[in-house]
Amino acid sequence: MGPVTSVLLPNYVRAPIAFERGEGAWLVARGGERYLDFGAGVAVNALGHAHPHLVAALTEQASKVWHVSNLYEIPEGERLGQRLVDATFADIAFFCNSGAEANEAAIKMARKYHAAGGHPERFRIITFEGAFHGRTLATIAAGGQQKYIEGFGPKVDGFDQVPAGDMAALEAAITPETAALMIEPIQGEGGVRVVPAAELRHLRALCDRHGLLLIMDEVQTGVGRTGRLFAHEWSGVTPDIMSAAKGIGGGFPLGVCLATKEAARGMVPGSHGTTFGGNPLAMAVGNAVLDIVLAPGFLDHVNRVALVLKQKLASLRDRHPQVVLEIRGEGLMLGLKLGVPNTEFAAAARAEHLLAIPAGDNVVRLLPPLIVSEDEVAQAVERLEAAAAQLDGGLRGAAE
Repeated sequence: MGPVTSVLLPNYVRAPIAFERGEGAWLVARGGERYLDFGAGVAVNALGHAHPHLVAALTEQASKVWHVSNLYEIPEGERLGQRLVDATFADIAFFCNSGAEANEAAIKMARKYHAAGGHPERFRIITFEGAFHGRTLATIAAGGQQKYIEGFGPKVDGFDQVPAGDMAALEAAITPETAALMIEPIQGEGGVRVVPAAELRHLRALCDRHGLLLIMDEVQTGVGRTGRLFAHEWSGVTPDIMSAAKGIGGGFPLGVCLATKEAARGMVPGSHGTTFGGNPLAMAVGNAVLDIVLAPGFLDHVNRVALVLKQKLASLRDRHPQVVLEIRGEGLMLGLKLGVPNTEFAAAARAEHLLAIPAGDNVVRLLPPLIVSEDEVAQAVERLEAAAAQLDGGLRGAAE
């Protein structure tokens, strides 16, 4: 008898595997098969599976109080917010449950900033083609990709997309109604496309010149994923507002919108809210994640292992140039641009008991837990090699 899935909305195409437990960078399926997890729940399980410090923090809090609502003070939320402020550009933190919610808060904050300054007409936000900012009606409009917008009625107004890297088009898109620019330092769903540091610096200069806010979407790139706490740090550019989620909860639903005090000036009592955001369980886990990620040497480990992975992937590309066309990304957020369908490559890797995630532009993402070891990286590339060899053989057979 197969798994009973008929009661679930058929909006996902799921691989025929169910996992019952995990440890570190490994997942164990119901049948006992072990898989090396280089997807990490789409960059969520930043510290792997069943990390003892996270388990202890969640268990301890679960025996105390789960939910009180934001009608009352939540001390662990104050602590987590202060730690994030101390570690970033920000003065203010707003906790929510997901990346889409964090981006909704960022969008509302940018619009409210100008309204509070006497310019409610400044509500439009410029975004970039290939972006992904979430699945709400506003964030699919911000991302601008037709495949996510189609069939959901009129597109939410207020978003203008320009081609990535086209500075002339960007400057032409700025009008007296423009409130902000919103960008991912590395496009994740869009194909692990890195925005050059010079381009981010130019965006910052444009915002300063035109009185715009710069919003960074670091939902997938944040919390050590690229080898810095947040990816924009590599460029030296400071945003006014930033969204984060995924890795910040280490697997527990948690998002945050961070901002300067000035950017958040319009967000007065009653202007925004969330029932579950900042709940004691999430705050306990979020603090536990920071205990690990902010510890001395942790990001050094990420960068060291990332360098090993990049070197091994470069050799893989040299051996299979028809299958692996290009290696993209920073830190442990890497993408393989492929010469074969990315879904086929991901399936071939899964057959080798390695989990990886397709993305746009025919890319497969490698997003291992940040605690992954050099030995596990070597095992992963061996499995990618086997997948590439299988597909390479198919290409040669077709050519003959």
